[in-house]
Amino acid sequence: MTTRLRADVVFTELDDGSVLLDERTGRYYQLNTTATLALRTMLDGGSPHHAAEVLADRYDTSHRRASADIVGLITRLRRLELVTP
Repeated sequence: MTTRLRADVVFTELDDGSVLLDERTGRYYQLNTTATLALRTMLDGGSPHHAAEVLADRYDTSHRRASADIVGLITRLRRLELVTP
């Protein structure tokens, strides 16, 4: 599964995370550093499984916990219609 932002969503990385701007609504969504790393990994072509591995390695947590976090992130981004299905 490839993760892609909708064409009218702008992703800007910051020192302490990132911001997504939905140009349709004018709403901003702030992501923490963990979610930013996960989203960047997937936008760069990594699978959700790979993003979970990256998080587990970087933050010394279980792959299970990281996978649950990835599922939550993707679910929320889809619900907000920020990513394509």
